[in-house]
Amino acid sequence: MRPEDFTIGILGGGQLAKMSAQEARKLGFSVLVLDPTPGCPASMVAEQIAGSFQDENKIFELAERSDVLTYDIENVNIKALKKIEKEKPVIPSSKTLEIIQDKLIQKKVLKKAKVPVPEFWGLNSIEELEELLPVVQKARKGGYDGRGVAVLRDEKDLDKALPVPSYAEELVDIDKELGVIVARDADGNTEVYPVVEMVFDWRANLLDMLIIPARMDNEITRGAQEIAVKAVEAVDGVGVFGVEMFLSKDGRLLVNELAPRPHNSGHYTIEACTTSQFEQHIRVVADLPLGSAELLTPAVMINLLGSRESRGRPAYLGIREALTIPGVYVHIYGKKRVFPFRKMGHVTVVDRSPERAIEKARRVKSLIKVVGDESEAPRGNNNGK
Repeated sequence: MRPEDFTIGILGGGQLAKMSAQEARKLGFSVLVLDPTPGCPASMVAEQIAGSFQDENKIFELAERSDVLTYDIENVNIKALKKIEKEKPVIPSSKTLEIIQDKLIQKKVLKKAKVPVPEFWGLNSIEELEELLPVVQKARKGGYDGRGVAVLRDEKDLDKALPVPSYAEELVDIDKELGVIVARDADGNTEVYPVVEMVFDWRANLLDMLIIPARMDNEITRGAQEIAVKAVEAVDGVGVFGVEMFLSKDGRLLVNELAPRPHNSGHYTIEACTTSQFEQHIRVVADLPLGSAELLTPAVMINLLGSRESRGRPAYLGIREALTIPGVYVHIYGKKRVFPFRKMGHVTVVDRSPERAIEKARRVKSLIKVVGDESEAPRGNNNGK
């Protein structure tokens, strides 16, 4: 193994690429990222090529200078990746990414593999939604962090329907929203992380608080982990995957969707698990053995979001006081601009007592605010997630 001779190319330079690059650096690897925004978060720890995720020439430049390609965002040029795969590995593969990019195809593949999913229907026109009410309409491509989703309960909601290629899904009566991180290597070996409970900010439809382990019985936990592995196997996934699920009030575990990359619901693994999801991702990409996904301590994670009126250069209030609380770990992503509800960082709180961890996380949430100042010109711009 000669780490200095191995370069990992990442399409995307956001916070996921940054945290992956930090782990790659620990192992001595070089990291090169492609991102359209000068000074993207990953550029703090990796060399950046400025360019679009869709620009075939820029992707080829990234590939030419790298030994393996991966990505931190799904909306990339599939055709370019297919050409590159003839010369060098792309992890996860373009085939897996192509399935996951189109959420209707993703649902069909999961259903065919007998992975439990909500009932769903393809749509040829928006008018078909009226016959399915109440229903959830989802964009087939491009949606993330609550974008590309419309909850249509009755005819009055039809004016909220999305004017894009989409499909319809049953409106599940949700008891809990759950997440499971699964790492799978090229030989089919897997490591499954604990089931986490996701609490969402209804104003922005973003993950607000993550509780680890999820507060539910062991039988449901085991079932969720088994379903998560089955879902990743169904798309022939190699890499790290975030599997989002619903636990319905009638007791069903249903897969919502997959992310073919490290996921917001797995950030807690940096402090709370033997091997973080980011190190695991680098291990798979570099063809190294998987690490243990063992949970070392209960934890709670909160996202640091731009406050409702924030725009401009970001300032972080309350961090000094928050860091006086034992077990608090603050991660700032390094984005140059803030706007309302933008993910600017996260905080993980660890404590042997899950109840104390939740209490501390709520205190941290009340202390830290991300605000902006339009009068201060930022050094560069960052329009990514």
